[in-house]
Amino acid sequence: MRPLLRALFGFVLRIFFRRIEVSDAARVPPVGPVIFVLNHPNGLIDPAFLLCLAPRRVSFLAKAPLFRMPVVGFFCRALDAIPVHRRQDTGFDGAQNRETFEAARRVLAHGGAIAIFPEGASHSEPKLRPLKTGAARIALGAAAALSAAPPVRIVPAGLYYRAKRTFRSAALLYFGEPFAVAPVPLASGEEPPHEPVRELTGQIERALADVTLQAEQAEAHALVERAQRIVAAQDEAPALPPSLAEEFAVRRRLLAGYHAVRAQWPERFAALATRIDRYEAALTAAGLDPRQLAPRSYTVERIARYVGKAILFLGVLLPAALVGVVLHYPAYRAVGFVATGIAKGAEDALASVKVLAAMLLFPITWGAVAAAIWRWQGLAAALLALALLPLTGYAALGFFERLDRVVGGARALGLFVFRRRAFLRLLAERKAIREDILALGREIGAAG
Repeated sequence: MRPLLRALFGFVLRIFFRRIEVSDAARVPPVGPVIFVLNHPNGLIDPAFLLCLAPRRVSFLAKAPLFRMPVVGFFCRALDAIPVHRRQDTGFDGAQNRETFEAARRVLAHGGAIAIFPEGASHSEPKLRPLKTGAARIALGAAAALSAAPPVRIVPAGLYYRAKRTFRSAALLYFGEPFAVAPVPLASGEEPPHEPVRELTGQIERALADVTLQAEQAEAHALVERAQRIVAAQDEAPALPPSLAEEFAVRRRLLAGYHAVRAQWPERFAALATRIDRYEAALTAAGLDPRQLAPRSYTVERIARYVGKAILFLGVLLPAALVGVVLHYPAYRAVGFVATGIAKGAEDALASVKVLAAMLLFPITWGAVAAAIWRWQGLAAALLALALLPLTGYAALGFFERLDRVVGGARALGLFVFRRRAFLRLLAERKAIREDILALGREIGAAG
């Protein structure tokens, strides 16, 4: 079941996210006991990423209530997840967690890998929550039992979502530098002492901070996201977009600059933030993205080539896309309605519910249409339809994504041709804001 579920989840993730990247997977030790520690911003999507994209087989520690859920519980058991019992769970018994720790240590004793979310629960806060001590206790217990074997290594992994609740966004799994766990002498069945647990938990927290984006307020992330789009924009559209790892690195630097500038030069910070907000408002009013302000892209030859490709692409996909829209739109709307109702405003749960609802409602749609065709045209036609129906949905997805880019490019071209002064004013403002940001960065560097 495990390979089948990995393939299924991998396919679902590739549909839900337009871009998925893995960075520095070579840092993961290929053999020996490994504990992955991850941040937890996006519910059940987070373990699915590591399950599908980690270079090793992984067993997860998952909260016990998940095992009692009808569909999720089946997935947890099929993927060899290990239940963790929390104080807030109904029927909590602390003695059960001794079995949890022993099960995790047995996996490590056989040279396997486990994964833990040391924050304890998924959340949407702008920084890491205080870490639980479970990861450190398991690591120290396993290290004591395996003192003569390869050391237990902890690998921090950061999950970065450009817009975690949004369909067809982008996601990055970023592996940090692994570090070995120094063993502490323990008698059989003895729990690690408090001080080594506290020190190792602090080390895990620092390692996770190095692979995640940290801010005191959500507004900081929003402002840095807008600044990052301005800094990354160029006068000519690049042949390939920057990698998500590069985008993540730029955001980390901008967040560091955000905190430094706000503390040292609050007036300059407020003026720059206001300027960025006004610029974004002007772009929104024009229906543009900063990346579309690329004047060197609007040569006659490039425009003709782009229009030709767009017409060809849209013309080829249009028939299948129309079929896909008619058949899949009701289920698509139902997924959004169900997810909004079940998540009840919890952003960290919304994407998980969307994925689970889609995994149920879209196959039901395909089955219902295939059944109708069976009655109308027979079994052979129904089987052919069952094979083609998902492809029509994918064609509709590709069609409207390309159409959105075509419409955005047409708006930018129209502004460039018919309202050249407004286009150049926006372009000049973007360059001025970018230079202000870079100048502040240089001043921060000079000040140490």
